[in-house]
Amino acid sequence: MANHQKLKSILGILLGALLIFWATESGFLAESNSGQEDVLTQQHKHSASDKEDSDVVEGQAYSSPKQVAAYLHLYNQLPENYITKEEAKAAGWIPEEGNLWEVTDKKSIGGDHFGNYEESLPAEDDYKEADVNYKGGHRGAERLVYSDDGDIYYSPDHYDSFEKLYEGEQ
Repeated sequence: MANHQKLKSILGILLGALLIFWATESGFLAESNSGQEDVLTQQHKHSASDKEDSDVVEGQAYSSPKQVAAYLHLYNQLPENYITKEEAKAAGWIPEEGNLWEVTDKKSIGGDHFGNYEESLPAEDDYKEADVNYKGGHRGAERLVYSDDGDIYYSPDHYDSFEKLYEGEQ
């Protein structure tokens, strides 16, 4: 009889833990947000121990959204293969010609101000932008947008939607 009670207790605890896990993962217990995060297509908060963080090394070149975001998160700067528009133009870049890789050592554009004019992101932050997945030629639509306090967003479609990759200090 005592074993039967122990088994019921253990099953009850396991069932409760499973229910809490399901409710948390499904968002059932999520608090409602001020409509600001409704603009975001998804939100992922990463910690410094995540795999993509451990895959980046200071001083190396990166272009994938996750690796560039991890680099920004860890080192608070863009990887070495990024230059601003002004630096690119000084090197001979003519945007209409898509000649960035021809006049630089395969650099990408990043570090310039992002206006957030549509207020798609929280208005209290100032932002910068960086091209990601750039493979030469004309700039594509993919961007990272990041704030000084550590928020990092990915836009696959030139600012039509955003996915929050990292949450900075509030």
